[in-house]
Amino acid sequence: MKVAISHEWLTTLGGSERVVEAFLEVYPGAPVYTSFLSSRNLPDSVMSWDVRTSFVQKLPFLHQVAQRYIPLFPLAFESFDLSDYDLVLSSSSACAKGVLTGPGTLHVCYCHTPLRYAWEPHLDARLRFANPVARAGSNLVLHYLRLWDRLAADRVDHFIANSRNIAAKIAKYYRREATVINPPVNVERFPPRGKKGSYFLVLSRLVAYKRVDLAVKAFSRLGLPLKVVGDGPERKRLERMAAANVQFSGYAYDEEVPELIDDCVALVFPGEEDFGIVPVEAMAAGKPVIGLGRGGLLETVIDGRTGVLFPEPTVASLIEGMSRFAPGDFDPGKLSRHAASFSKERFKREISDFVEARLA
Repeated sequence: MKVAISHEWLTTLGGSERVVEAFLEVYPGAPVYTSFLSSRNLPDSVMSWDVRTSFVQKLPFLHQVAQRYIPLFPLAFESFDLSDYDLVLSSSSACAKGVLTGPGTLHVCYCHTPLRYAWEPHLDARLRFANPVARAGSNLVLHYLRLWDRLAADRVDHFIANSRNIAAKIAKYYRREATVINPPVNVERFPPRGKKGSYFLVLSRLVAYKRVDLAVKAFSRLGLPLKVVGDGPERKRLERMAAANVQFSGYAYDEEVPELIDDCVALVFPGEEDFGIVPVEAMAAGKPVIGLGRGGLLETVIDGRTGVLFPEPTVASLIEGMSRFAPGDFDPGKLSRHAASFSKERFKREISDFVEARLA
C-alpha cells in the first residue's frame, strides 16, 4: 500500500510533528509533503524523513516572514500530485488537508484545529491593525481563506479530531463529524522522580494567544518563583511587565524538557489550547497542572485530582486558583497513571485500527 503524509510545515519538533512521527512509525518510509522546512531547530530524526517541500521553500526571506506567505499555502498544497497513493494522512492545522487526491485514494485528516487565522482571528494579535486600509486588506485575505478552507474540508474522506473541543469546531465550521483520537504523548520520557521542585513553570511559545501574560502578572503579584521557558514575539513585552521573581530562560531543546519539569512545583498553563500536550507530559512526571479550565485542558486535567483549573482568563482568576493549590494534595503516582492513558502506543494502535476499518 502506498502511503503519503501531508503536514503544514517543519520548523520545530512540536505536538503536531509528534503526530507525523507516530504516523511514520505506523507507515514507515511514507514521504512527508510540506509547505517548507527550516532545519535550524529540527533534530536529526526529523531530517532523516523523506520530506518533499513546495515552491514556498524558495520564497525570499522565508524564515523571517513565513506567516506573511500563508495566503499562498493553499496553492502550495494543491501543487502536490498525490493521485497515485492509496492512503493520504494529513496532519492539519491550516492548509495541509487541502491536497488533491485521486478517486481511489483514502484521505484521512488528523485535525489539530481548523484554520485558526481564518476562523478565530481574534486570537492573533498580529491581525489587529490600527490602520483601516491594512485592516480591510487583512479582512479580505481572511475571507478568501475561510472560503478556501471550507471547500478544502470537502476533499477529506474522514476527519479525526485531537480532542472533543476540536471535534466541536469541525462540526461548526465544516459541518462534518469527526472521530476523537487524542494525540500521542511520549509519557515514558517523563517518569515521576518525586522531586519537590523549586519554581512554578511555564513552558510555551511566547505568542499572544498562549496568554503567558496572565501568569507573569499573577506571579509578579504573588511573589512566587516562576520560570518562563520558551521564546517568541511576546518575550520583550512580557519581560517588561515581570517582577524580579519571574525568570525568562529562552528556548529549550527537547532533551532539556524532562529536567525542567522535574525541577518544578507545578506547570502553569494559562491559555486555551486545542488539546495541550505539555500538561500531559507534566502529569506523567508527577507534576500537577494549574491551568485555564477551557478547551482541551478540560479533557486532560481533573480539577482537584490532577491539578487546579481556574475558570476565567484573568489575573484575578489565576490568583484565586493559586489560593486553592497545595502541592501535598497531589500524588505523583496517580498523576503519572492518569497521563499514561494518552501514550504514543495507544495513539498508534487507534490510528491503525481507524484506517484499517475505513480501508475495509
